[in-house]
Amino acid sequence: MSRHAPAGLLLLNTGTPDAPDPRSVRRYLHEFLSDPRVIDLSPAARWLLLHLVILPFRPRRSAHAYRRIWTPQGSPLLVNFLSLANSVRTRLGDSWRVEVGMGYGRPTIASALEKLAAAGALRIVAMPMFPQYATSSAGSVMAAAMRAAAEPWVTLPLTVTGSFHDDEGFLAAEEAAARPAVEAAPDHLLFSFHGLPERHLRKADPAGYCLSSPDCCERRGAGPHHCYRAQCFETARLLADRLGLAQGSWSVSFQSRLGRTPWIGPHTDATVRALATSGVKRLAVACPSFVADCLETLEEIGLRARDDFLAHGGKEFTLIPSLNAHPAWADAVAVMARRAAG
Repeated sequence: MSRHAPAGLLLLNTGTPDAPDPRSVRRYLHEFLSDPRVIDLSPAARWLLLHLVILPFRPRRSAHAYRRIWTPQGSPLLVNFLSLANSVRTRLGDSWRVEVGMGYGRPTIASALEKLAAAGALRIVAMPMFPQYATSSAGSVMAAAMRAAAEPWVTLPLTVTGSFHDDEGFLAAEEAAARPAVEAAPDHLLFSFHGLPERHLRKADPAGYCLSSPDCCERRGAGPHHCYRAQCFETARLLADRLGLAQGSWSVSFQSRLGRTPWIGPHTDATVRALATSGVKRLAVACPSFVADCLETLEEIGLRARDDFLAHGGKEFTLIPSLNAHPAWADAVAVMARRAAG
C-alpha cells in the first residue's frame, strides 16, 4: 500500500426501505427476496412465491410495522449504521476512509465503493456486520460486494472479513450494552437470534452433522465452524459467562420465522409466552445477531414480544439495546478493520 494512499473500510448490512410506506417497502422486499441466497428456491418457485404470496400482502403490513419504529431522521437501521461509521472513522483517523453499503436499498454497495475508489483507497476491507455467518445475510452482502468490486475496468482489491461471533471486542461491547439490564436483576435473560430455515443449515453442511440431534449446537465447540446456529449458541454461552449469569437464568431462541417450512428453534415468540406462563415476571431480551437496532429488534421484540409477554402474565420487559454506535463497539470495529488490513 502506498504510504499516502488511504485504506478503505466498507461496512456492509442488508438494507432498509427508503420510507415506511407500502410502495417503498414493496420495492425493498422485491429486491431483497429476489436474491437466491435469501429465498433458495428455483427461479420459477421464487417468482411465484414473491408475486402471488408475499408482495401482494406483506408490504402493507410491513409498512405499518416500520411506521411504529421510524425516526425523524429516517430508518433506525440506517441512522444507527451511519452513526457507527462516523465513530469508527474518528478512531481510524486520516489514513482510512469509511463508507456504508447496503446489499439492498440505499446507499448501495456500488456507490460506497465508488467513493472509496475516488478517495484513492488502494486496499479495501469489506466487513459484513453480522456476528454469526449465514449465507442469507453475511453471504449475500459478501457476494454483492465482490460483484460490485469486479464491475469497474480496474477491479478493486477487496479483503472480506468473516464472522466475529466470538471476537473479544464484539463480546466486550455486547457485555457493556447488556450490563445495566443485568444489574437490574431480571428473572431471566433471553438471547434472541434471527432465525433461518433448517434447510439453510443442512445445505451449508454436506457432511450431515447439522441438526443431527436436538442438542447438536448446544455442546461447546460442536458442529462445523460455519454453522450459524452453533455460532449463535457459542455467542450466548460466552456472553452468559462474561455477565456471570447462573445456569437456568438465561436461554437462547430464534425469531423472525416466515412461512410453513421448518425453521431453527426454539422460537422466540413461543419461548416468551412459555417464560411468562412459567412464572417469569421480569424478562430482559438481548439480540446479539443484530449489531444495529432495526425492525427486528425494535418492533418484533421491543413492541410485539413485549405485548405478548405482558399479556401472558409477565410484569416487566426490557429490550437490551443493540450495539449501534456504542463506544466499545466502535473500538472493536476499528480493531477488526486494522487486523484485516494487515
